[in-house]
Amino acid sequence: MARAGLAPSTVALAPTEAPASRWRPPGYWPFVVPALVVVVGVIVFPWAFTLWMSLHEWKVGADPAFVGLSNYARLPTDPRFLDAVWQTLVYTALSVVLPLILGTLAACVFHARFPLRGFLRGVFILPMMATPVAIALVWTMMFHPQLGVLNYLLSLVGIPPQLWVFHPATVIPSLVLVETWQWTPLVMLIVLGGLAALPTEPYESAQIDGASLWQVFRHITLPLVAPFLFVAAMIRMIDAVKSFDIIFAITQGGPGTASETINIYLYSVAFAYYDVGYGSAIAVVFFLLIIALAAALLVVRKRTQGAVG
Repeated sequence: MARAGLAPSTVALAPTEAPASRWRPPGYWPFVVPALVVVVGVIVFPWAFTLWMSLHEWKVGADPAFVGLSNYARLPTDPRFLDAVWQTLVYTALSVVLPLILGTLAACVFHARFPLRGFLRGVFILPMMATPVAIALVWTMMFHPQLGVLNYLLSLVGIPPQLWVFHPATVIPSLVLVETWQWTPLVMLIVLGGLAALPTEPYESAQIDGASLWQVFRHITLPLVAPFLFVAAMIRMIDAVKSFDIIFAITQGGPGTASETINIYLYSVAFAYYDVGYGSAIAVVFFLLIIALAAALLVVRKRTQGAVG
């Protein structure tokens, strides 16, 4: 019974649970589907078709015949493929290490303040903006044993002329010289961005303690820019291991097969000898090699960070 002067209390009814609605696709699906179609058409289907071709013996003009893993079994016994793998690894290692060293030094130089610094930075990055074929044509003329400017410059300091890309012993270092000239500016820009983001307190403390320039670089600058160097190394590794245009335009894998990397050999097998099945097997192994090299860099980075920590 309600008290006098108070309104009778009302009983609140619990709302009944709404029946479970059926699943409906989210509203963003119309925006995702075109991207999925592009990914499947541009990435997934070509790789699936490449895997299918690698399991067949298929030469242009003939019907494909299923051979299983026979194309892959040929690779360890193919001396030309083994030479191409070795030359690819040597070319990639030199094309990563040299730009990293020179690009880091250039970044330290351009990080300092001096007159015309901005103009010289712009001049320094010009090589990476040139087209590869144009670079190859210019360097081919510079490499000429009789008419090239490089041998002329060597003669000024008493060094005998070299054959450069026309000799098997010097063709890989000569091509690495072109690669280093073109892509050192990229490493410089990456490291320069890292230097600009570094704190000033460690350098002020080192100056108070009387540290030399080498000690500052070795114990402060280098550890702090190590993540940026790793990014640059990863970009250079992936770009160098699949390099094709510069090598093909200058040497086409010659003299003989002295500069034939996996990419050049793959091109020859698939588009010169028309052995599409074997060429597809080389492409699959080449892709796995790139993944292995990238994973190795990640392991090195993790161990380096653990050692520093």
